[in-house]
Amino acid sequence: MEIRQLGALWPVSALTLGGGGLGQIWGETTRDEAVATVRAAANAGITLFDMAPLYGRGEAEAVMGAAFDGKWPDGLRVTTKCMIGQRHFPDVGARLETSLARSLATMKREQADIFLLHSNIAPEGYVYERDPDFAQHGVVTRTQFADIVVPTFEKLKAQGLIGAWGVTGTGLPRAIMDVLRDGPRPAVVQAVTNLLDSPGGMRRYEEPAEPRNIIRTAKNNDVGVMGIRAVQAGALTSAIDRKMDDSEPEMRDYARAAPFRALCRDIGEDPAIVAHRYALAMSGVDTLVLGVKNRSELKSIVDAVARGPIEPDLVKRIDALRLNFQMPRMPIDGEDMQ
Repeated sequence: MEIRQLGALWPVSALTLGGGGLGQIWGETTRDEAVATVRAAANAGITLFDMAPLYGRGEAEAVMGAAFDGKWPDGLRVTTKCMIGQRHFPDVGARLETSLARSLATMKREQADIFLLHSNIAPEGYVYERDPDFAQHGVVTRTQFADIVVPTFEKLKAQGLIGAWGVTGTGLPRAIMDVLRDGPRPAVVQAVTNLLDSPGGMRRYEEPAEPRNIIRTAKNNDVGVMGIRAVQAGALTSAIDRKMDDSEPEMRDYARAAPFRALCRDIGEDPAIVAHRYALAMSGVDTLVLGVKNRSELKSIVDAVARGPIEPDLVKRIDALRLNFQMPRMPIDGEDMQ
């Protein structure tokens, strides 16, 4: 397994095993199969596992606890996350601490290597027009982030309960880039990494998504990048493996990706494999989080990555489809677009 440097932290495997599949968010599996998948990932050289209590209401973290039963092999690292919103203030510090304690107990760990804020970060007074109530359970302001959330993270770090902290970069792009540029600066950001440049249903804001600008800003500021959504929740696979309404963002993306699937048929490749290889080759990505739910899916991606980097000509053919085209955002008050 290729090893890459995760920002200013430590070397990690180019692939990270995510908790979404283990928690049955991306289709059905069993506890036994999920446990076997975790062990197979470790045997394949994967050194980072990306978890959260919200993945299957604790199921993914329970799988991690069962897989190693408190006897984690040396060199394996794990993340966990917490989502907070306006309804959790002013007791947000206690909520973060309680969430972390539960995750550690479930995974049978004494420390999380990275603790991630899974909420959107937004400017003061920003309104989510699609869902104004979203702020109550999933948004913190820049001021709250700097004055309350970060000090809590630093306290947990000083206590040895976490090794570092980071943010999920699926919120308002300019707010994420401000944090990466101006601080308080995280050690890691999780950024959308797919050929559609689409966060799908994770996008709650009206502005265009800017995942490649987020990744570029992170790298300019020595922030590690964990790529997520390589297949955009199934939109870049041959078929969606769960029931969804045609109006949902992932189904709209699936329809938009038809030319990509046609290209994959022409070259005799599985779209999911090509999408993962493309994402892993995107500039600035340190490790790519997999959403697999069984050993078969894991093996197919590990084997594909072992073939080496995706061919430059294939990247050009994919990019020529222009599936990631978005109307650009106009810079505000002369801000740069680094």
